[in-house]
Order: sequence, then C-alpha cells, then structure tokens
Amino acid sequence: MYAAPPVVQTEVHTRMPESFRRMGHPSHWVDKRGAGPVHSFLEGPSFDREGNLFCVDIPYGRIFKITPQGEWSTFAEWDGEPNGLRFHKDGHIVVADHSLGLLTFDPKTAAMKVLLNRGNHEGFKGLNDLIYGANGDVYFTDQGQSALNDPTGRVWRLRATGELDMLYQGVAGPNGLVLNKEENLLYVAATRTNNILVIPLLPNHKGVGKVSMFIQLSGSPTGPDGMALDEEGNLFVVHAGFGTVWGFSKYGEPIWRIKSCAGMRTTNLAFGGPDNKTLYITEAEHGVIIKAQLPVAGKRMYSHA
Repeated sequence: MYAAPPVVQTEVHTRMPESFRRMGHPSHWVDKRGAGPVHSFLEGPSFDREGNLFCVDIPYGRIFKITPQGEWSTFAEWDGEPNGLRFHKDGHIVVADHSLGLLTFDPKTAAMKVLLNRGNHEGFKGLNDLIYGANGDVYFTDQGQSALNDPTGRVWRLRATGELDMLYQGVAGPNGLVLNKEENLLYVAATRTNNILVIPLLPNHKGVGKVSMFIQLSGSPTGPDGMALDEEGNLFVVHAGFGTVWGFSKYGEPIWRIKSCAGMRTTNLAFGGPDNKTLYITEAEHGVIIKAQLPVAGKRMYSHA
C-alpha cells in the first residue's frame, strides 16, 4: 500500500553499567515469563525538567536516574513491577505498576505512595502505561494478561478532580498510549492484535465516540508498545521485538522507520535533548538506551507545561 519509508539511523546513548545488572536474582516477573533469567528489562523513559532521564526496570522494581552526562543511579526500589513512568507538572513521578496500581514518588526523597489501586470496586488487571493530558487528567492502560484468547484489557481515565472513568474495555493487550495534539483523540497500542486503536474523547468528560482501528501493523513477535507524538501530530510507535520505531503522519501514513543499532527488544521512547528533537528509545534485552535525531520536536509533556 505504501512505499517503504526512509530509514533513520540510531546510536547508543548509554548502556546500563554492569553493577546494576541482576542476572539470576529472584523475580516473580521473570518466573512467570518462563524465558530464563534476565539482568533487567528497561521501560518507561521520561525526562524531568533538569534533563535527567528516568526509566524503570520491570522485573526488579527499580527506577533509574540517568544524568545528561550518562551517570546512572537507582532512584527508587520496591517490591513491584513498574512499567510506564511520567512526571506531573508539580515534579512528582507517577508510575503504572502491574502489581500495585498507580504510584507516586517524591522527586527529592523517592517516598512512594499509592495513588490508585482499584477501579469501580474491583482490582485492576495489571497496569501498563500512562499519559497526562494538558488539564491534568491521566489516562492509563490496564493490560494484565489479556491477549487474543482473553481480550479483557481496559483503558481508564483518572480526572484531575478525582473521578475515574473506564473509557474502553475488550482490548487484547492495551499498552502504550498518547493523545493527539488537540487532545480529542486517544491512541492506544493493542499489542496482541498488532494495531493502534483510536478513541474519540467527547467534550466535558462526556464519554467516548466510536472507537476504531487507526493503524494495522504486521510482523514482530510481540506487537506495538510505547508511543509518542511530535509537534506536527506525527505518531511514533515502538514495534517491540522488531528493533523498530515507526513514524506515522497524523493520517496514518508511514513516514520514517527508526532502526535499532543495539538489539531487537525496543520497548518505549521519549523525546528529549536541548531542542526536544532527539528520540530516546529503551532496548530491554541489552540494557541500552539508543537515540535518533529527528527534524521535528516532540510534543511538550504535561510535566514541562
């Protein structure tokens, strides 16, 4: 249908130091995957206002802080399975944790609190990723173990005023999510059906319109994972297990293919750098963060508004 898009090359930004790798340590997440021991699994990259890059390690319940000079430190560690990470504009960190729900961390002390651990009087299936709207509403995916044989994943919105809305249910693996520039559409990666859904958001929190499929992907042993948006409304989708980030126009036409230089287990991404035109991508198998230069800046995050 489309010609192959131009390839954008990447380079290694930083590698996890050996002292942070935990091959063989106990982990429920590792045990239930049944794929053998892993040293880490990086996800959820996000920048604070000082230019430090934060990301999570799912199997060992850690948040890493990486300075602009590439120095790694463990910001927080707990008995959980963190995935998505975002900054609130007041500076505190919000994490979607598969085991514990929505968590918040003090940016100075790393003190953890549970923001939300159940919806509509029942537990979540297992949270995956989150994104803030400009008004402070936070949208998050509730993936659990949903898949084609159990399409029960959900998408939620926690309003800035505290009300919780279930926007959509019946997804086979809801994962990364991002709002369009006008914030009247919510894109959601459905990992196990290998596509991107679009959820129209009605004004004044009046629910959603007709949900549809925006992009159908092919290939990859896993499916789409994290997503990001640039200032022109172009959508960037990590194709997990495929070593690729696809760039699509706001109409869904492929315009770039960003290829990993360091492994195939790309998971998530974030814009950063002095002009916000550098795309940083977590590669989980090798504990590496790669980067690519792009011509358009990323959409400004709620944390930097």
